[in-house]
Amino acid sequence: MLDLIKPIYPLFFKLLQQEPESAHRRLLQILTQVDHNRDRHWGNWLEQELTQSFSYEDSRLEQKLWGINFTNPLGLAPGFDKDGVAARMWQSFGFGFAELGAVTLHPQPGNQPPRMFRLPLDKAALNRMGANNQGAQVIASRLAEVNPSIPIGINLCKSKITPLENAAQDYLESFRYFKNCADYFVVNVSSPNTPGLRSLQGEEQLEGIIETLQQENQGQHPILVKISPDLDWNAIASIIALATKHQLAGLVATNTTTEKTGLKTKKLNGNPLLEEAGGISGEPLKERSTAIIRFIWQQTQGKLPIIGVGGIFTPEDAWSKITAGASLLQVYTGWIYQGPWMVKTILQGLVGRLEATGLTHLSEAIGQENL
Repeated sequence: MLDLIKPIYPLFFKLLQQEPESAHRRLLQILTQVDHNRDRHWGNWLEQELTQSFSYEDSRLEQKLWGINFTNPLGLAPGFDKDGVAARMWQSFGFGFAELGAVTLHPQPGNQPPRMFRLPLDKAALNRMGANNQGAQVIASRLAEVNPSIPIGINLCKSKITPLENAAQDYLESFRYFKNCADYFVVNVSSPNTPGLRSLQGEEQLEGIIETLQQENQGQHPILVKISPDLDWNAIASIIALATKHQLAGLVATNTTTEKTGLKTKKLNGNPLLEEAGGISGEPLKERSTAIIRFIWQQTQGKLPIIGVGGIFTPEDAWSKITAGASLLQVYTGWIYQGPWMVKTILQGLVGRLEATGLTHLSEAIGQENL
């Protein structure tokens, strides 16, 4: 099937260029139909073909982190499957885990379109979706019914209508819906597309959210915080200190960046790119996110697990983040540009790197450049 899909992918990508959000929505609709018909011959056949084409298994890539088994370190980043409609399908594309959301307590439509753009000259994307989703209750009910076979994380975000001073309670109520159907949680205080959200990265505000969630959690589930690449080193160090103090499971580095200078794309939607709101993902984020991963690992001597995300397109990109200190990785923009076979290519490449460096397991490579 891979040989059948690959030649038509440039055409599919051209469609994404013209109507990114509509194409995204259609892809999720197709995957939902396959999932709903998995007990029928054609649905079962297609799922098996996807798995055969895009999956790759090697015991050297397996990890147990936070008591959770990950068959490989590469996960789907949040933002792709906001409502969990294809949660059971991501294993078929070779992912070792998937993070759903961002999920808010209250359903919300997000920002006005157009709100998703591809920047091919920069191998990047700009989005200002605004955490559009069906709300925690609906998504949790859906997830409880499908029981995915890979670990599922939930990216929790503050509802737009909730005042900043009530953020902790908003996160808590969302968390309660997912306590029995998710494997780990990420507190998203770093999206640039919810007004005021990034202010919650401040020590006092963030500590209140963490304390509230940890009191409810009682050590049952891993809770991580996702940080912005636009923070300075002192601010990142403060978050690391909070994570250590409150025994968080780890950090996710990083969210999208609002930094748009230096990009090859100068205009978007007929306007100067610098005037367009939204966060940049993809290649322009790669070096900064890797530097932050390295900083976190060095500050904690590798004791705080990191999910690395930002600008992963190749096995070399993935290896750089792992050797800088990431235990797990997430992709989104790279997967769109490179095609669905990217997961298999990266996993095979990681095994090749292990063999070339004389390492017997991926865990030996984590933070290796810092030793």
